[in-house]
Amino acid sequence: MTRGKQKIEAQRRNEEKNQKSKGSQFEARAVALKVSCPVCKAQLANQNQLVDHYASKHPRENPPASSSQ
Repeated sequence: MTRGKQKIEAQRRNEEKNQKSKGSQFEARAVALKVSCPVCKAQLANQNQLVDHYASKHPRENPPASSSQ
């Protein structure tokens, strides 16, 4: 009889453990994306990606200085 109770408690603990590890990917994405393109409002992670974005998407314009984000 105790084996059944132990099994149920182990399943409950595993469910709680798995629920805590799952989070919203939207929150993680918002933290990671810190730079936005002033032209098209695309969200980018850093200044280097912004320079690459300008080279491919806005070739006629110059990327903004690194101080303005």
